[in-house]
Amino acid sequence: MSNKHGDFIWYELMTNDADAAQEFYAAVLGWSFSSAGQGDQDYRLFSMKGVNVGGVLPLTAGMVEGGARPCWLGYIAVEDVDRMAQAFVSAQGSVHMQPQDIPGIGRFALVADPQGAMFYIMTPTPPPGGGTSQSFASTEPMVGHCAWNELATDNPTAALNFYHDLFGWEKDGEMDMGPLGKYEFLRHDFMIGAMMAKMPGMPVSMWTHYFRVSDIDVAVATLKSNGGKIVQEPTEIPGGDFSMYALDPQGAAFALVGSRR
Repeated sequence: MSNKHGDFIWYELMTNDADAAQEFYAAVLGWSFSSAGQGDQDYRLFSMKGVNVGGVLPLTAGMVEGGARPCWLGYIAVEDVDRMAQAFVSAQGSVHMQPQDIPGIGRFALVADPQGAMFYIMTPTPPPGGGTSQSFASTEPMVGHCAWNELATDNPTAALNFYHDLFGWEKDGEMDMGPLGKYEFLRHDFMIGAMMAKMPGMPVSMWTHYFRVSDIDVAVATLKSNGGKIVQEPTEIPGGDFSMYALDPQGAAFALVGSRR
């Protein structure tokens, strides 16, 4: 199935130590790494069984001075980056990096929703509808690929309206989490993730991306032995899998999902 406007198509790790991050994620998720061949920039691709999933962008001194910190960001496909950047501003979102080209790859911009959750929008080459990304495993479980996209936001109602208007996402049910509020599922032809009110103490609204592992307990042990930090231990979720939340050794937040053997 070809990608379309509103699909997650890529994931990027921004880090202050690309070599250490590569070693960590290769151990935990089994990714293979290679150079993207972008001239002087040390941009690295990571893949699973020969299929590209995302990239690693080393933070420069200028980025750090501008406030950038190690983090994971998703890319969402759009039909026209320039038009969508304008639409973000009109809808009370913001543009942190104006639209620009990556020759042979596509045109992209770094944006944030009205509550401040950041991500990229991109018109890839070929554009949506003309190619297929498997970075997000949209229809079946794929180890090493993203399995779930979760937004923690300080205004779920406003966020749902925003993403519906700009990307066409629909709410598809909810789960009551008691004092934490509702966990609202998001569909875009297929289930792409969910949104919820951000936890007390969480400094900003943000997206978290869950990558699939074959054995959650082996992943936890490997993560710990390679310098990662568990924020939330594995918890059983509907369907029988277990999910967990962690920080890599450089402090980038991410999540894992997988079965318990």
